[in-house]
Amino acid sequence: MSLREFWDRQAEPWGRFARTPGHDAYHEGFNFPAFLELLPAAGRRTLDLGCGEGRVGAELARGGHTVVGVDASPAMVEMARERHEALVADAGDLPFEDDSFDLVVAYMSVMNLDDPEAGIREAARVLEPGGRLCIAVVHPVAALVGIEGDEFAITGSYFEPADKLWESDRDGIQMTFCDRSLQLERLSRAHEEAGLLIQAIREPRPSEEFVRANPMAERRRRVPLFLHLRAVKP
Repeated sequence: MSLREFWDRQAEPWGRFARTPGHDAYHEGFNFPAFLELLPAAGRRTLDLGCGEGRVGAELARGGHTVVGVDASPAMVEMARERHEALVADAGDLPFEDDSFDLVVAYMSVMNLDDPEAGIREAARVLEPGGRLCIAVVHPVAALVGIEGDEFAITGSYFEPADKLWESDRDGIQMTFCDRSLQLERLSRAHEEAGLLIQAIREPRPSEEFVRANPMAERRRRVPLFLHLRAVKP
C-alpha cells in the first residue's frame, strides 16, 4: 500500500486525533511551538505541503499567513477546507506556477510522501527566489531506536530503515501511524538537488515544564524525536 492510500484510510481517526484539544500533547506543547521558531514572518503566500486535516494551516492563518494547503488525500482536504483554502494534489506534481510562494511549510509530511525527493523538488520550484522551505520530520535516530524497559536500544538499521507501524489507542481514539525514516544525507541531497541551501537545522528538546506534564518525554531530553530544517531558494 502506498503512503497516500494509507493516510487517506486514516483520515477519519486522524481528524479526531488532531482536533481533540490536548490529545496530541507532543504537537501542542513540544514539536509545533519549536517549529514555529524556525519560520519567517508571514509574507505574500504560504503553501502547506501535506496539510492533512488543516491544523497547521489554521494556526499559520491566525498568525497572518495567507495559506493554501495541498494533500493527496481527498478526505483530508475536505476537512482542511473547513479551516483554509486547500486542494487535492500530488506533492510531486504541484498545480502552481513557478515562484508562486515565499514560504513552503511541510510539517511532519515529507516523511509521509511516496517520493520525498519529488516533493522537495516541487517545493523549490514553486518558491520565489529568497523564499524558504521549512520542514519537520521524525528524527532519523528516533526511527532507529526502540524502548527496552526504561532505556533505549538500537532496533534497526540507520542506512536501511524499515517503516515502523504503531498504534495509539487513548481516550476512545484509535489511530495507526506509519513512520518512515529519512536519513540526514538523504534529506540533504534532496535539498541540494532541488537547488536549495539549508540555513538551519534544529533538534528540539522538550522543556522541563513539558516533561513535568508528560514524564515519558524525559527520554527525549537524551535522544531526539524530531528534526527541523529551514532552507532558502537562492
